[in-house]
Amino acid sequence: MALRRRTLPSGFTLPSIHSLHPFFTHQTVPTTLAVQTEHWTRLILSYARHARLFTLGVEDADLKTGPWADILYNPEIARSVKPAHLESLIATLVAQGKAYYDPPKQTRTVLLLWRTLDEWAEVLFTWASDTGQLNTILTFYEIQEPELKSELSGIPTPLLRRAIQALIKSSRAQLIDGTEGGGVRIFASTR
Repeated sequence: MALRRRTLPSGFTLPSIHSLHPFFTHQTVPTTLAVQTEHWTRLILSYARHARLFTLGVEDADLKTGPWADILYNPEIARSVKPAHLESLIATLVAQGKAYYDPPKQTRTVLLLWRTLDEWAEVLFTWASDTGQLNTILTFYEIQEPELKSELSGIPTPLLRRAIQALIKSSRAQLIDGTEGGGVRIFASTR
């Protein structure tokens, strides 16, 4: 079978390697496995960013429909990633700092970092600045579900909290504890 790129209805273009049978089989030769893993991690993160997917779980490997089906399953060659292989890819993403287990103390589901925590912190700071909400207390809900859709729309609370922590480290935010999940005050930049 010839290698060919395929564009999904969403506009995402799958790399040509996605049309190869061996790409979906966990490789045993270490150098081949390293290359395969690099291709998979890059594909997972770029697709997650394109589709705005924040979570990936081992159970996604078994689904022929759903948010991850377009990359974990290729109907043209009748191949899919096996759960054990996806679990290995997830572990690699975590080891590389490109994901973290959520909830903690399990190894089957991760929050993906298709942006670094510092990048998310900058997105949050820029959003607060652009919307004129610096130095005001914002609830997590206001950030996650703003009136006007933003890059922060739908961001999971654990990821939002980590982005806030990055702002706190640079003295640009203060976490506000509250009965309804809390909030944050983002300060004007001191740089």
